[in-house]
Amino acid sequence: VIPDSLRVTAVPQTLNRVERDSLELKCEVSKSTAQHSHVSIAWYRQRGSEAPVEIISLSRDFVLRAGSAYAQRQATGDVRLDKVGETTSKLTIYNLHPSDQGEFYCEAAEWIQDPDKSWYAMTRKRSQGAIVNVQATDKEFSVRLETEKRTYIVGEPVEFRCILEAQNVPDRYFSISWAFNSSLIASLGPNAVPVLNNEFAQREAQGQLKVAKESDNVFVLKIYRLRLEDSGKYNCRVTEREKTVTGDFIDKESKRPKNIPITVLPLKTSISLEIINNASNVLEGESLRFGCNVRSGIGPQSRLSVAWQLVDRLNRRSEIVRLDREGTLQPGPSYAERSSYGGIQVEQVRPGSFTLEIFNSVKADEGHYECRVAEWTRTLDGEWQMVGERHAGTPVSITSLEAGFAVTAISRTPGVTYNESFDLQCIIKPHYPSWVPVSVTWRFQPAGSTEFHDLVTFTRDGGVQWGDRYTGFRTRTAIEKAESSNNVRLSISRASDTEAGKYQCVAELWRKNYNSSWTRLADRTSNLLEIRVLRPVTKLQVSKSKRSITLVENRPIPLNCSVKSQTSPDSHFAVLWYVHKPSDADGKLILKTTHSSAFEYGTYAEEEGLRGRLQFERSASGGLFSLTVQRAEVRDSGSYYCHVEEWLLSPNHAWYKLAEEVSGRTEVTVKQP
Repeated sequence: VIPDSLRVTAVPQTLNRVERDSLELKCEVSKSTAQHSHVSIAWYRQRGSEAPVEIISLSRDFVLRAGSAYAQRQATGDVRLDKVGETTSKLTIYNLHPSDQGEFYCEAAEWIQDPDKSWYAMTRKRSQGAIVNVQATDKEFSVRLETEKRTYIVGEPVEFRCILEAQNVPDRYFSISWAFNSSLIASLGPNAVPVLNNEFAQREAQGQLKVAKESDNVFVLKIYRLRLEDSGKYNCRVTEREKTVTGDFIDKESKRPKNIPITVLPLKTSISLEIINNASNVLEGESLRFGCNVRSGIGPQSRLSVAWQLVDRLNRRSEIVRLDREGTLQPGPSYAERSSYGGIQVEQVRPGSFTLEIFNSVKADEGHYECRVAEWTRTLDGEWQMVGERHAGTPVSITSLEAGFAVTAISRTPGVTYNESFDLQCIIKPHYPSWVPVSVTWRFQPAGSTEFHDLVTFTRDGGVQWGDRYTGFRTRTAIEKAESSNNVRLSISRASDTEAGKYQCVAELWRKNYNSSWTRLADRTSNLLEIRVLRPVTKLQVSKSKRSITLVENRPIPLNCSVKSQTSPDSHFAVLWYVHKPSDADGKLILKTTHSSAFEYGTYAEEEGLRGRLQFERSASGGLFSLTVQRAEVRDSGSYYCHVEEWLLSPNHAWYKLAEEVSGRTEVTVKQP
């Protein structure tokens, strides 16, 4: 069993044609049979219940043959069957007859050859039909006249279109004539060559008027630049003509539509303006941007010029810039230099739409801005004349940068202890945008001095410059400017006596001019901030306990000095050992060990020859100091005590004495054995 794979498809549609038109239909025939087979294709036309009429067919042996009703037309080439691609056949009928009306479809059959060499049609299928309506040619015709509007301005163009509505126009002969107030303007014969009368022939020669055939059905009269005297009634007349056997033409029928009256008005500008101001109140230094739009009324042959003017607070008028009708930019005398540096920009965004931008505004730019647009048109002799001018304005207020400019210095820690950190804030008001250049300098007057010196400057371009008087500050000082404001913070770590004193900040307000030079608008000095740097509170405590020792000569005298508490784990101690005898008013220095562990013998040790008998020790924990007097003698009897000094390292890496304290006394009695 051989599967049925034959497919016959066509687009179902309804087509309306006029007599002598062409018709084109396509049919898709495909198969996928594995065995060798042939396909035959035939096109048919059927009307109602009538029997189908064969138009043309391609047999299984590839023989093309037309049906009897279409054989003659196939012989003259009016009926064709073409193969397009592998599976598509195209039927084409030229010069349709009314009798061609009906339903068109294609039919295909798949054939296979039997062993006895005979062919057998395995399957036969037809496509969906296409309904074709053929309208007989009508010899009637009609004419209508059209134009865009009825009222024009001098210099505007006008176009009249005479539209012929008829069937089979290319095979018929028509002539046309144009009239103005019943006087002939021009005529066109079947050859479409225009013939104009004297007055309009001159205007046509100057390129001011055109008479033409746009298509088989449309004829055009165009006046490129209207005059006042062109007001009146216009019309066209269409005449069908018949060509005789001798080649001459005779008139058959003429028709004309209703007159179209037009009115040509004298030149008068009708443009209307709209001015756009992006910001009516700006900060000095911000850009001013204006838009000037011509909303309506531009003549098709017109050109525009625009002038921007400023009326200042004293009612003085000055021209900023002018853009003439040729597109040439002309800055005003007071703005020429500024414009040369790119500080003023004028642009025509599109026809009738202009923008003005003034960069880096100054207080003098405040006032009333006007956009003045003039409309120009060319006269018949080629000269330009101004039709009229319109203007629109908008006020602009500019706040000067120095208005309300003030600076305040604040600190939350006016008193700090050694090695602590403190911050100083320089607050700038008002809150300027980040593009406003402000420089801030912190100044410093050391405690006990009467002079201020620059400590560090945050420059207007964001750089940092350090003063040369206090280099020690730089290693322990950070300066930072807030991203969202011009406030500058000074942070000092590990405070010491060096940082004690009075601080103030000085702010300078700058403006960058259009020529890249700088102008200092104002400077302000803040209040004074006094910073006190205090030494830490001492926690030094030395043992005050008293004791008595009695011993015989040649025995050692043990003396102890105990530090019970200290201010810092990093404290260093100087220890001075004294002896007081009843005959002396004050104690005498025996030995001194400095905070850096250096030894110094006192005058008593020198006088009494004790240097060889003294032994000093310090415990590993650091808080116990011992002095031993070897080989005691009777004269060594007395009251012994220690004087302890506590030393700390300042942030400047200098040692200072924080506190001192005296221990309790040890009474020593030395006897002979």
